[in-house]
Amino acid sequence: MELKKIALNDVHEALGAKMVPFAGYNMPVRYSSDIEEHKTVREAVGIFDVSHMGEFMLRGPKALDLIQRVTSNDASKLSDGKIQYSCLPNEDGGIVDDLLVYRLGEEEYMLVVNASNIEKDWNWISKYNTDGVEMENISDEISLFAVQGPKAAEALQPLTKVDLANLVYYTFEKGEFTGAQDVIVSATGYTGAGGFEIYVKNEDAKKVFDAIMEAGKEYGIKPIGLGARDTLRLEMGFCLYGNDIDDTTSPIEAGLGWITKFDKDFVNAENLKAQKEQGVSRKLVAFEMLEKAIPRSHYEIVNAEGEKIGEVTSGTMSPSLGKGIGMGYVAKDYSKAGSEIFIRIRNKDVKAQVVKLPFYKK
Repeated sequence: MELKKIALNDVHEALGAKMVPFAGYNMPVRYSSDIEEHKTVREAVGIFDVSHMGEFMLRGPKALDLIQRVTSNDASKLSDGKIQYSCLPNEDGGIVDDLLVYRLGEEEYMLVVNASNIEKDWNWISKYNTDGVEMENISDEISLFAVQGPKAAEALQPLTKVDLANLVYYTFEKGEFTGAQDVIVSATGYTGAGGFEIYVKNEDAKKVFDAIMEAGKEYGIKPIGLGARDTLRLEMGFCLYGNDIDDTTSPIEAGLGWITKFDKDFVNAENLKAQKEQGVSRKLVAFEMLEKAIPRSHYEIVNAEGEKIGEVTSGTMSPSLGKGIGMGYVAKDYSKAGSEIFIRIRNKDVKAQVVKLPFYKK
């Protein structure tokens, strides 16, 4: 299958990015080094081009009903300008995708989904659209920049009238941004470093990207690739679809009970409610290595006796903490913070400890 290209593909190549196939797109994985880019976001400001993400518009008097039916969180709590993290449960206890729900108006919502799941999610939501909600897939028309880091607000403020310093976490405003109209600026982000995500039409993408790079110069802005995005999100313990959650993991097992609201009816609610009440046999945990070693996805997790109790789903050497960190599913008995577990790395069982999230505390 031919790789899709994001609107600024050539810009990233000109910036010296190493491009790799990711979720069906040709994407920048790094420009300099993952560690340098990671530190830039933690200490200053970086810009990610995450235009591969999918965006669906849902419109009409029954739009909220459809969202309530297919998502686990309670979208009726949203007011205009608010955003919610949620997931699409499947009928077998797993997760179709995790997503963001933006309320643009009483009868207008935007869903932001993972690039690898655009077609799957579209078909899934369409299947439940029995009341004629108008659905529009605008994924190929929209570019998305995540400007992340403690200096993001200062760097971006000259480019927009949106009051960035007072834009509360998980809210957004629509406005002008460096001459481009109808730009959505949201205070979300998957790095834990603070910052904004900026949705622009493809035809405005280069103008907006260049303006952000220029405005960020004095703050040390750098373009950041997917490599650092992964270490940044892992330090916060944010789930990555395809690694930590997928079609076979339930939101209850994944510690996403907080986005699973049983005061409404949604796909597979009954089974998930039973899980919550009866408990689950395995749980997603965070762990830190107690010896020098790097855990990687799919490594076995074992107990002191060497019996397999789970598997690593995400792992890395944390650039901020200087030690190996990871997440993985383990048998419930080993899921409490402080539990001793071992990661099997090349036939050697290396000691680790279950910890509370996030790994990185400001």
